[in-house]
Amino acid sequence: MESGKMKEEMIEKTNINVEGESLPLATAAEASSATPSSWVGSGTATQGKNSRGEFLASLEATCCARTPQRPDSRKSDGSHREIHTFVLRQGHFTASERKAYEEMHDEFCVPYSESLLDYEKIFGNKNPVVVEIGFGMGKATAIIAENNPQINYIGIEVHKPGVGKLLGEIRDRGLKNLRIIEHDAMEVLKNQLVDGSVSAFHIFFPDPWQKKRHFKRRLVQRPRTDLMVQKLIKGGYLYFVTDWLPYAEFGLEQLTATEGLKNRYEGYAPHQEWRPETRFEQKGIDANRVINEMMFEKI
Repeated sequence: MESGKMKEEMIEKTNINVEGESLPLATAAEASSATPSSWVGSGTATQGKNSRGEFLASLEATCCARTPQRPDSRKSDGSHREIHTFVLRQGHFTASERKAYEEMHDEFCVPYSESLLDYEKIFGNKNPVVVEIGFGMGKATAIIAENNPQINYIGIEVHKPGVGKLLGEIRDRGLKNLRIIEHDAMEVLKNQLVDGSVSAFHIFFPDPWQKKRHFKRRLVQRPRTDLMVQKLIKGGYLYFVTDWLPYAEFGLEQLTATEGLKNRYEGYAPHQEWRPETRFEQKGIDANRVINEMMFEKI
């Protein structure tokens, strides 16, 4: 009975916890096959003790040999891999979204490249440029662009159904002042946006990355906010909205600490009437979550 319990305990020890996930290192079948016969049959006390020690040593060697290594954050050239602020998720691509994507993509989606954008060439004018990072399904983005035809908008998103949805809004509303870049926002900022050329950044309800080990993925934090400041014109603003209070507190702290930014308000900002409420926002309100808004300006 005792040997059976010890055997179960050893099988349990063949699991290792990596960032909250239990990863098997040796299966029960492997542990069973490694068990000496003295554990389950007759034998002297000395034989049982020695066999048990041999088993423990064997199991430890197996665990050490099969322990998975954490992914190295360095590339082969020694530089660090970029930690993304998003995870690509498979979403339902409706027929209308797919149709809009196929028909409108080439005209309204700007290809990603490591060359600076020429806004005048893209929009045909020299109007101010506002960049929205992560527009989701794009309804609010389209409404804002429609209400402000004197401003050019660039929406950055990696979620294909959302891109298709916004392309449909562009078509249905006849918008000429809105373009999309379907790529990682941080790479777009680094490689495509001219320094001191963006009038505003809109960041509405980004992923809060609630678990502590994922905080590094949060969009609104330094040094990412430092990069945004670099791209803003003097007097340009960064407008951040979230319904997750811990992220709001975190974001306010990070924005306050970002050199070159000044809070337009004392603490959180009041709701900006020109920003339309989204369905996602309404879900947060229905769940009794407070919507916190922040408006910081480049000085």
